Amino acid sequence: MHKFFSNRKWVIVIVCLVLSIGFMTLSVSTRNNRAMPPFIQRFGNDIVGIADTVVAFPINTVRHGSENINNLINTYKENQRLKTQVDNVVATKVKNQAVEQENSQLKRQLKMNSGMTDYTPINAEVLSRTPSAWQNQLIINKGQSAGVKKYMPVLGGNGLIGRISEVNTTNSKVELISNNSDSNNKFSVQIINRKGKIVNGLINGFDRSTGELVMGHLNTKIQLQKGDKVSTNGLGGITPKGLYVGSVSKNKKDDYGTSSKIYIKSPSDINDLEAVTVAAKQQ
Repeated sequence: MHKFFSNRKWVIVIVCLVLSIGFMTLSVSTRNNRAMPPFIQRFGNDIVGIADTVVAFPINTVRHGSENINNLINTYKENQRLKTQVDNVVATKVKNQAVEQENSQLKRQLKMNSGMTDYTPINAEVLSRTPSAWQNQLIINKGQSAGVKKYMPVLGGNGLIGRISEVNTTNSKVELISNNSDSNNKFSVQIINRKGKIVNGLINGFDRSTGELVMGHLNTKIQLQKGDKVSTNGLGGITPKGLYVGSVSKNKKDDYGTSSKIYIKSPSDINDLEAVTVAAKQQ
């Protein structure tokens, strides 16, 4: 009896295997022959597809959002880098302009210094210049330690611009020739006309409307013309002879035909001074 039931179990197992294989074969054959899978399979596939879409949407949103944020961050960094480069270019351009301007002034100083025979040049830089006294004075970075003395004449660009009025150990104050104070701009000068005749006089004024020096109180019938050269005549002790002051721009005469005022055009721009030269007269 026990043997019968044991054989029956094996028969059932074998029959189930055969039926399973048959159903699988039939299912594969049916699926291959149909355009669409069975309803149950389609329903399951649709449920799985919807679930994948629901799960994938936030994931894709986060991923794309992260990519956009990264792109924005990269764009911001690139813009910052480009702005830095632009700022560097602007700074370099400004620096180059300053260097070119400084070189131009130094070249003028060297050109002027090449003709110095009766005084020793002390080259200096302008330290400060206040707006309230712009036409009157400035401070330079050379003083007693460099050999600067009071009343020494000061040159800027191509001509005379003033004299030392105060000396400290490492800096000095320069009273500009454009200062209309009674005691500051009186330089003893001479004008040589085209015939070689000389007219001596004093610089005793500055016309701020035209930017011209004024040589007044003259009483001479020597003919002076526009363009005649004006230079220091060495009188007065501390100012060397032959410092270029400018050229005659206008000659006013009185009713008697004698010169009363001479207007002199300075070659130096008093409003733009960065490098100057103190003329130390050789003893």
